[in-house]
Amino acid sequence: MTTQNLLVELFVEELPPKALKKLGDAFAGVLFEQLKAQGLTAADSVLTAFASPRRLAAHVTAVAGGAADKAVSQKLMPVAVGLDASGNATPALLKKLQALGADASAVAGLKRAPDGKAEALFYDSTVKGATLAEGLQKALLESIAKLPIPKVMTYQLADGWSDVKFVRPAHGLVALHGSDVVAIEALGLKAGNITHGHRFEAAVDPVVLKDADSYAATLQKDGAVIASFAARKAEIVKQLAAAAAKVGGGVKAIDDDALLDEVTALVERPNVLVCEFETEFLGVPQECLILTMKANQKYFPLLDALGKLTNKFLVVSNISPTDASAVIGGNERVVRPRLADAKFFFDQDRKKTLASRVEGLGKVVYHNKLGTQGERTQRVRAIAEAIANRIDVGRVADVQRAAELAKTDLVTDMVGEFPELQGTMGRYYALNDGLSADVADAIEDHYKPRFAGDELPRNTVGVIVALADKLETLVGMFGIGNLPTGDKDPFALRRHALGVIRMLVEKDLPLGVLELVQGAQPVFGDKIQDASVALVDFIYDRLAGSLREQGYSAQEVDAVLALKPQRLGDVAKRLAAVRAFAALPEAPALAAANKRVGNILKKAEGTVEAAVKPELLQEAAEKSLAEALKTAGPKAEAAFASGDYAASLQALAALKAPVDAFFDGVMVNAEDPALKANRLGLLATLHVAMNKVADLSRLAA
Repeated sequence: MTTQNLLVELFVEELPPKALKKLGDAFAGVLFEQLKAQGLTAADSVLTAFASPRRLAAHVTAVAGGAADKAVSQKLMPVAVGLDASGNATPALLKKLQALGADASAVAGLKRAPDGKAEALFYDSTVKGATLAEGLQKALLESIAKLPIPKVMTYQLADGWSDVKFVRPAHGLVALHGSDVVAIEALGLKAGNITHGHRFEAAVDPVVLKDADSYAATLQKDGAVIASFAARKAEIVKQLAAAAAKVGGGVKAIDDDALLDEVTALVERPNVLVCEFETEFLGVPQECLILTMKANQKYFPLLDALGKLTNKFLVVSNISPTDASAVIGGNERVVRPRLADAKFFFDQDRKKTLASRVEGLGKVVYHNKLGTQGERTQRVRAIAEAIANRIDVGRVADVQRAAELAKTDLVTDMVGEFPELQGTMGRYYALNDGLSADVADAIEDHYKPRFAGDELPRNTVGVIVALADKLETLVGMFGIGNLPTGDKDPFALRRHALGVIRMLVEKDLPLGVLELVQGAQPVFGDKIQDASVALVDFIYDRLAGSLREQGYSAQEVDAVLALKPQRLGDVAKRLAAVRAFAALPEAPALAAANKRVGNILKKAEGTVEAAVKPELLQEAAEKSLAEALKTAGPKAEAAFASGDYAASLQALAALKAPVDAFFDGVMVNAEDPALKANRLGLLATLHVAMNKVADLSRLAA
């Protein structure tokens, strides 16, 4: 059957910009998959998605006018049910055939085939392939139904009676197979070949599409619209770079892909213009100015070669007038009050010190079971002080100061207006108050790492306060049973746990996980229950997931974390040692033996002491194993004590032959109780020696 290219477009009112890219990809993707499932596309068919503020569209190459007929073999029922003793059709079989559009004449053509233990009857038929109109109708409705719509609107159709639910009111539907209109309907619309271009700059309206392949070019020429999201985004990037080059001085537009996507979703034909504001506003921290320009106005601030904000910015306009001065002037007037507000907040906030704001935290509720931000601040300070006393006694005073002031910017006007600036403004206000750079940096950094890949706090004071802040959240929330479930984690406990892990690992802090968790609990008094076991497990679970993402195998991770190593800075070295050990020829046998030893010790009655009485060693194999342990054990122990985990595990390779011989020739469960206890003690000694770096039994197949 001959094929032609297909174009489907839904023309709608302005779509939500933050969702547009996802909506465009989903609309085209589901449509294509549905056409493919119905046999209407070819193996080499290519999908192109389009999405602009007022349209969702898909172009598919090599689409057939109808799907080929399909041979189908359908199981009816067991032979014993469908045929009587004489081989005639039962009423049940005839009824089933009738439901399929066949009659008694089809009985002779039924096939018999094994179906489990019984034999079943199968009916072979040919299912007529869908026409393009049928298949596309189904595909379009499915595509609309599966759109990831953030919020559905209900609106009335032109008949005044019917209601339709969709992301935005739809006003047009195009369906072209080559140059032919495909007769389909959706959202109260019938398909045609007419769409609409730019609201103000279209050369003609409506825009008539000659065929499926001329869609993008016709819209750009007659409608002044770049229909492709990717092409529009690329055009904006190109124009931003050109505008920045025109300004000169090495300035560049701020790099923000989320902002770029949102702006791409707001314009149909981009036109980048250079605007500016008064230099007096540059006295305000640039983070404030950048945030208000990006979040409120969707502008692209210009930064100099050193990353410092300039007083020029770029706006992506949706119109291209001959004289753009009015557009430029309008945007400059719009941004000025925003910048003036930021300057006012900054000036007002600096009239009060951060220290004077500590009392105000007592009026801010943190959690109804855990008290106010003021109470939380005191807990963080106590936890931070304890950590500082462990790792850097000389910084205790700075740690106390930073922890006490870390949350005070929450009660400033600037952070009240821009919550995203918490921490950032605290640093500026701390410097304004004359506090040291270390304390100021720690106030900003105590939120870090805020997301995957974020940098860690830049100094020791910041690391300690950040660690204390995250521990306070984790211990508090676990202590009141407020745990993450499924994909819901409103207090970001998974992120906090990963932050704790990263600081312990990357800063190689001499702190144990259990010690930290248990040390943080007393500061809550009777507000929480002891949930240290669950929280420690939660942290190791997060660590395991992180390590697997880094490329370690599940077996390697399981072997190391089974011991719950307290100093997480050692974990990478342990993993490397396990990987090197696993490559040794002796490793499989030793891992299997270790697993066997563990099972024997688990089944033993009472506590087995890892000790051996030489005078009770009788068999040559057990004497040989005890002697090998006396040689290999100290070597492994010395290497372990020095942190050379690879050498510690490699020293165990010498045990393979004596361990194999022991299990071949020695009966552990001897009748003599003293002999049995001594052999169990020998195995316990072996088990201790083998499992210092990792639980090697986890490597057994």
